[in-house]
This record gives sequence, structure tokens and C-alpha cells, in this order.
Amino acid sequence: MQIPVTTSGRIHPYHPNMRPRLSPKVAENGSLHNIFRPVNIFRPAAVFLAALSVLAQDVPTLQNHGEPMRVGYRCLEEDLQWAGLSCNEDPCPVFLELSTVAAKGRNILAAGNLHSASATLTSILLQSDDSGVTWKEQAARVRGDAIEQLQYFDSGHAWAAGETQYPLPRDPFVLMTTDGGGSWREHPVGEEGTAGSVLRLWFDSPEHGELIVDGGKTAKSGRYLSFESETGGDTWKLSGTADRPAPPRHAPPTAEDPNWRIRTAKDDRAYQIENRGDDSWYPVASFLIETANCKIDPDQPVEPKP
Repeated sequence: MQIPVTTSGRIHPYHPNMRPRLSPKVAENGSLHNIFRPVNIFRPAAVFLAALSVLAQDVPTLQNHGEPMRVGYRCLEEDLQWAGLSCNEDPCPVFLELSTVAAKGRNILAAGNLHSASATLTSILLQSDDSGVTWKEQAARVRGDAIEQLQYFDSGHAWAAGETQYPLPRDPFVLMTTDGGGSWREHPVGEEGTAGSVLRLWFDSPEHGELIVDGGKTAKSGRYLSFESETGGDTWKLSGTADRPAPPRHAPPTAEDPNWRIRTAKDDRAYQIENRGDDSWYPVASFLIETANCKIDPDQPVEPKP
């Protein structure tokens, strides 16, 4: 099965129905404490009405029994119309894309996005605190966003970085937790409307971190923007621009943990998260790529065929 790519392959189709970002973020379980973005009190009321659709997404804890798990996705008419999808006649498949994994002890993070064949629907951040036996989502999914980078510094401090995907990559952001993933706070990187996608995130202490953003070929002052934080990710300042990408000054050569990887299963139906042992890789968890087949009926989601 060939999966449409909307994040790693950098295919970002124009989105005619882009709506403002939700502020504040509303968690999938209906609580408001999981993620907050600075609020502009002058945002139109439509922003808060759009937030109601997030409340309807029910994301249960997933139990790992050795078979691929399916992340929840409820096919809501508002979400499908926002994505420009017409699912009246034929169901519209929804795919999971996992692009990054990080771990510290028994804690594991895996992140990416949920997308259709033509649109990034929402970000997703999966986390386990029991070595992959159970998985949950403490950070709310955000419409139109994707997460590209993850890092654990210690069992309490972790970060996730990504950007909005429509109409072009823009508004990079960083999610941070200081309680081991119990709660997440989101902070923008750069001014609202900043173009670019996240290339690299690295914290060398709980306070100091760096972020590299690809601003695109049309960037005026240099394609690659370097941002720096001295506040654990709460605030960011532009520290430089360049025509060629350079890694953060204090980061290792590659962002990936050499002991963890994500790969596609042999049948192309699932992503596998694997941990390196002494001389081989061992499966930790797997997630089905096709998560749902949606039609314009919020109460009747269609499950993919086995």
C-alpha cells in the first residue's frame, strides 16, 4: 500500500479553507490545562467555535498486546470540510505518519501527524511511561499541525517541535513538559506568520536550547534561521540566519537516538518502534498506518478493512 506523504516528503498542497489556530488549546479529554498558547483576545469568535470540534475527539489509552494498535480518529464533518475533503460518495482514508521517536528510561515519545491523501489533519504526540505497554495522548492534537522533532533531557524535561502545514509551512512551535509528560505547554518560535519548517531541536540543559528552521528558498535574510532559548523553551529569540543549514552549536552530529528507530512493517500496514539491543533490534510497539475511512457523518466512522 502506498501511503500519501504530507510531512516527511514535504508535500504541502494549498489549503483553501485554512482557519485560525486555536487559542487556547483544548485537550482531547475536554480539559484546558494540557496545552496553552499565548492568547490574542481579539481573535474572532469563530476560533472558539472551532475549538468545540476538538472536544468531540475521544482518544482512549491504547493497550499493547503485541499487535499493531490503531490510534483513534472520529470523522467529524467540520474537520473533513476544513480539510477540503468531499467524502459523500467514497470514504476518505486517514493515515498516521510517525516521524520521530525519543526515549528516557521507561518513558517513550513518538510523534508526527494524521493526514488524508491531500491534507495534514492534525498533530499527534503519543507517550508511554511503562516501556511501551500502554500509550496515551496527554498533549492535545492541533488541527493542521505536525510534529517533527522530539528530545528527552531527563525523566522530567522533554520537548517536541513542529509547525503548521498550511497553506505553506509556517508558525514553528515548541511543546515542553517539566513533569515527565503529565502536562504540555506550547510556545511559538518567532512572530506569528513566520515561514518555515523545523529541521533541528536541541537542549543541552533544562534551560538552554536551540532550534533550526528552514525558512524556504524565498527567505529574504537567509534561508536557515537559528533560534535560541534561555528559558527552557518558554521564549525564543532569533540568533542568526544562514544560506546553509548548520546544526545547533552544542548538539551531537545527528538528532536521532542511535538506539531507537521507526520503520515501516514489511506489509506496509504499520509503523514499528524498535529499540536496539546488544546486536539486534527489538520491537517495542507498532501502530496501524490507516486509522480510519471517513464519510460525512460524524456519528458513523467507517473502520478500515482488516
